[in-house]
Amino acid sequence: MEESRDPLLQPNNVTESMNANGDNSRFNLINRGGKNQNFIGPGFPGLKKRGHALGNRSWIKIEQNGNSKVVELDKATVMRHCCLPARDLRLLDPVFIYPSTILGREKAIVVSLEQIRCIITADEVFLMNSLDGSVVQYKSELCKRLQEENHSDDLPFEFRALELALEFTCLTLDTQVKELEMEIHPVLDELAKSISTLNLERVRRFKGHLLALTQRVQKVCDEIEHLMNDDGDMAEMYLTEKKQRNSCNDLYDQVQGNIISTSTMGTVGPTLGMGMVSKSAPVSPVGSTSASGSLKLQRAFSNISSHNKHGSLLSSSVTGETENIDQLEMLLEAYFVGIDNTLNKLLSLKEYIDDTEDLINIKLGNVQNKLIKFELLLTAATFLATVFAVVTAVFGMNFEDDVFNEPNRFNWVVTISATLCGVLYICFLFYFKHKKVFPL
Repeated sequence: MEESRDPLLQPNNVTESMNANGDNSRFNLINRGGKNQNFIGPGFPGLKKRGHALGNRSWIKIEQNGNSKVVELDKATVMRHCCLPARDLRLLDPVFIYPSTILGREKAIVVSLEQIRCIITADEVFLMNSLDGSVVQYKSELCKRLQEENHSDDLPFEFRALELALEFTCLTLDTQVKELEMEIHPVLDELAKSISTLNLERVRRFKGHLLALTQRVQKVCDEIEHLMNDDGDMAEMYLTEKKQRNSCNDLYDQVQGNIISTSTMGTVGPTLGMGMVSKSAPVSPVGSTSASGSLKLQRAFSNISSHNKHGSLLSSSVTGETENIDQLEMLLEAYFVGIDNTLNKLLSLKEYIDDTEDLINIKLGNVQNKLIKFELLLTAATFLATVFAVVTAVFGMNFEDDVFNEPNRFNWVVTISATLCGVLYICFLFYFKHKKVFPL
């Protein structure tokens, strides 16, 4: 595997050198006074020159034979080489955060799936260079598969690169879901047993992570489903077939142009020859007949060939697009089933969290109901104790009565008051039971 750091295209560097040589005279005119001025621009002092290297990004170029190399490309070069608009390159910019996207263009497929951001053409893959493990694994695995001679699936180059990107994305998301399940299940079980602030905080953090992961998986699932529902987008992604078709059309037009030019020269030649011979000899009718016959034959051949050309191209394009759409649809459907299964795991995990929250709410509601019952009983007892205290407070007044002269009478008053308070408390309990405030 070849590893180097060479630029893909050199026109930018040549342009820079030409600009630098062309600006030397302007630089000398400005510094004619002999003073060393602070010049940073092609003609104006104090202006900052914007070099092409400032906009370059590191890409990993992977070819069809499995060779890879690191290249430095700017945005304009990538746009010109892959025929992409600027908005598509923004999707691959690591500075911005965009959801997962798969776009089919005229000569390229723009793939932005999690950490794998690349541009797939009919001949090569431009992978955004990064130290992320997914990018390194994608590059090594794609080079390994391309270097293998036997391809049982018989897929085009762009579909093999797209399939590997989908495979790595689905495996990465599924691995993250499994890790989250292993972490969150023990916490939920512990929270169901003992409700504490620490466990609640951990569940809250895991729930936020679950929500973010669900959105990412949902976006990948929606993107694959959108491609499966749009036949035009799937047909647009057949880059190899479009390239071969364009090559055949160009070759056919070139051959037709050569035939027409040859036939024209052959027709004009005998005519001129006959014209020259007619000055010294009579014109032969056989020659004119053969010339006109050749013209008619050439016209018929051109009409038939053009008719066959359009008919064959139309039939091949319709048949090929139908077969290719079915092939790509089956490929996308396989990974759609996998990512949908991952999404179902997340939804099941979310339901488990919701069930745990419901159980916690039920437990908290039960504890709250017990506290309310206890508070109600305590309030009733407090009321009756207050009634008994009122009786004792009345007898504590400073007034004269015959009751104080006989201690037995005061004992009877206290006993009767306590008995009445007890009976009244029992009546409260039966009343609560009758009203079904709480079972006894």
